[in-house]
Amino acid sequence: MPSLSEFELIRRFFTHPARSAVLGVGDDAAIVRARGGRELIITTDLLVAGRHFAADADPGKLGHKALAVNLSDIAAMGATPHWATLSIALPGADARWLAAFARGFMRLARRHGVDLVGGDTTRGPLAVCVQIVGDVPKGRALRRDGARAGDDVWISGTLGDAALAVAAMKRQLSLPRRERAPLGQRLDAPTPRVALGERLRGLARSAIDISDGLIADLGHLCERSRMSAVIEFERIPRSAIMERHLERAAARTALLAGGDDYELCFTAGRAQRGAIARLARRLRLKLTRIGRIVRQRRGHALVTVLGADGKPMRLARTGFDHFG
Repeated sequence: MPSLSEFELIRRFFTHPARSAVLGVGDDAAIVRARGGRELIITTDLLVAGRHFAADADPGKLGHKALAVNLSDIAAMGATPHWATLSIALPGADARWLAAFARGFMRLARRHGVDLVGGDTTRGPLAVCVQIVGDVPKGRALRRDGARAGDDVWISGTLGDAALAVAAMKRQLSLPRRERAPLGQRLDAPTPRVALGERLRGLARSAIDISDGLIADLGHLCERSRMSAVIEFERIPRSAIMERHLERAAARTALLAGGDDYELCFTAGRAQRGAIARLARRLRLKLTRIGRIVRQRRGHALVTVLGADGKPMRLARTGFDHFG
């Protein structure tokens, strides 16, 4: 098979009509037109083979996930995504691999109205870097620093399945074959909660996406808000598979501190409980109240997890560390 040049690679796999951009792929830079009265929201994520995904990962699923993790950040800000750039280092220009990766990436991009408007390619160890630009009405973005004492803490969907899949891969626990596929789907093809994020504007006071684990990410939100959180272990939403394995330490760690969930954690005043319940029904998405925001106390953890007995649980790990 003849080798593809950089420009042939871009033309064949990553040049698509950019309906919302003035100028997309093909020039030195893209041109986009910001809408009046709105603020731009910009985020980027780098995924590295051997660190964030296996070198032999399914390229279609990798294309999906590379975009999904960025869409999740956009969702956590309550923003609407519009434009993406993609930079990718490749050991070689494998046309079949690239076609599958591009399909996975562009299928999710079209679903959320995102135009791919630029990026870069080079030869090197496999790594994927995506940047997304979205927007939000001026002053309406969700942030991490808005939580107030007395707020409820909410979670979308369920937590821990992706980390449970990783634990099984690392042989930290054994799982029946029938359970591995749905757990692997949660790991490889997360669902970014973009629609939820947009509709939380005006309801939520603060938000963050769960990418490094519930305890770690809720802790980041508390740190920025100069608050603490008390949550109840029994209230944390989990799948039926997770429920079956919760007596095992590895499963409990996956639920509390596992990464790759890409669900939203947000806080809201008690007066918003009815509106949030109605939103859950409209979106057909489980939204669960798991605890409350409290004032920080010196010497106390940012996040306290209460067990079934009402006493604080001891946590072996709080989340994923990229340099750990």
